Amino acid sequence: MTAKDLHPFDALVLMSFGGPEKDADVLPFLQNVTRGRGIPDERLVEVGEHYYGFGGRSPINEQNRDLLDALKQELKRRGLETPLLWGNRNWDPFLTDVVRDFATRTGGTRFLAIDTSAYSCYSSCRQYREDFASTIDTLSHEGIDVSFEKIRQYYNHPGFAQAELACVRRALEELSEQVGSLDVRRHRLLYVTHSIPQTMQDASERWTAGYRGQHQQLIDWIGSELGDEQPLETELVFCSRSGSPQTPWLEPDVNDRMEELAAQGVEGVITVPLGFVSDHMEVKYDLDTEAAQTAEDLGLVYVRADTVGTDPKFVAGLIDAALERAAQYRGEAVQSPAVTPEGALVPGSGACSTTCCLGSRQKPIAPAWEVASSV
Repeated sequence: MTAKDLHPFDALVLMSFGGPEKDADVLPFLQNVTRGRGIPDERLVEVGEHYYGFGGRSPINEQNRDLLDALKQELKRRGLETPLLWGNRNWDPFLTDVVRDFATRTGGTRFLAIDTSAYSCYSSCRQYREDFASTIDTLSHEGIDVSFEKIRQYYNHPGFAQAELACVRRALEELSEQVGSLDVRRHRLLYVTHSIPQTMQDASERWTAGYRGQHQQLIDWIGSELGDEQPLETELVFCSRSGSPQTPWLEPDVNDRMEELAAQGVEGVITVPLGFVSDHMEVKYDLDTEAAQTAEDLGLVYVRADTVGTDPKFVAGLIDAALERAAQYRGEAVQSPAVTPEGALVPGSGACSTTCCLGSRQKPIAPAWEVASSV
């Protein structure tokens, strides 16, 4: 392959959430995350206790650096010379700053984004697209005209799916080593993802199977691949609920479900962080700290599966998805491999409808994005 395979894009951008690096960063980071919602600083300090317990340092930045290095090596292996940048939504390096610097230095203005969220909903897809729109608007006022595309949501891309399968297989082996043999009556496999408001879930179903449905499709595929290797009952549970108690969010919570299972005689559980691509704060705190403590209190054997991180299959799959989107942008017929029945539908290609995945605040996509994303 040659560099032209990513034509006409001038650079790839790894786009992520961002996170604080030290105690002093925590409050301003959370202010960025919640800007416009009217949450007082006193409440943000309380929320920040999760970060302060880890020295104010979110693991997500280091993990993104590792993923960035892995992606660069994969590009080099394929002979692709397209520059790879890293920009965040909520903390340094901020997307707008990174894109401004690149455009000013090189004159490159067309960017293809690889984000770190695999599934479809407002927070995991559309909001990133609004970030691109904000960058477009900001830089246009500075006389810099840029455009963005993004890869499809990759929850069912073979690269991500195969990497997740390997994570589950290792966790099953670990639990089996601890308990002797797996027993459907005594052990359970819990797939975990970030909870979202029910309104956001409903909106995600407008053009696709939706946030919860996409997770379930991948769970079903993993089960079919494992066959007799995996005798346990499985279910999808949630973590990291926030917001008003009066607002319905997806349930059950992983801790509540473990309590119910223990009462039913279950003796051991595996939690699989299916909704997360790396061990960032929701994994390190919600699963490795809080859920692990719940399991200990209940007397449950507890195994937490790996996240895909920099698994070579996952990394290669992201570059495959970038090549796929570049070819689509050029108007070429492309193969869009997928392991689930939904397949790689148009909303997952990056060229989403302007009404897809509206959030609970029903924030529209800025006109600049609609122009920049047209093929």
